[in-house]
Amino acid sequence: MPRPTLNFDLIAFDWDGTLFDSTKIIVRCIQAAVRDVGGTVPSDEAAGYVIGLGLMQALAHAAPDVPESKYPELGVRYRHHYIGHQNDISLFDGVLPLLAALKARGHRLAVATGKSRHGLDEALQAVELKGSFDGSRTADETAGKPHPRMLHELMDQFGVTPARTLMIGDTTHDLQMAVNAGCASVGVSYGAHESAAFPVLRPRFIAHSVQELHDWLLLKA
Repeated sequence: MPRPTLNFDLIAFDWDGTLFDSTKIIVRCIQAAVRDVGGTVPSDEAAGYVIGLGLMQALAHAAPDVPESKYPELGVRYRHHYIGHQNDISLFDGVLPLLAALKARGHRLAVATGKSRHGLDEALQAVELKGSFDGSRTADETAGKPHPRMLHELMDQFGVTPARTLMIGDTTHDLQMAVNAGCASVGVSYGAHESAAFPVLRPRFIAHSVQELHDWLLLKA
């Protein structure tokens, strides 16, 4: 069988809220951590907005009245709550078939996430995704979103140009990172951010389910 013509050689996915059904638990853990250190507990919307940023950047934004001297404690309390719930989190239905179909077509697949390297590696092992991705970058080893460094490093790793790279994510941070890197993007509406904020960032498509994402990628990517 001839290899299909690909529009994108590299497809980079955000993790939380895009592949991993973790948005609600992350929101609750942020709120609990802020409460633990005596800060004003953020609303669901405010806590959800920071998902995708690096951990400390996210916590500082979600808890502006918590003094910087308490940031280390805030991070410890967030990790405490998250570890207590990490086994309650799973991939969205349909993600594994989607990744398998893209791999079979010859796309390079990567993760570009605000998680830490330790957190991502742990998640990849927990959901048995070893070997599904060709590369990954995390906020603590590059730069947090929407800085384009994650995507630049992944493109350099595989020798892929921005025109041949697609970023997929559930937040405006993901889509803005794609704009900053000169890449195309796709937004998903089932994660942390309301999709009404996406069009200004010019995604090629907004998927309202993993199945819609699957169908579009197999047709257009």
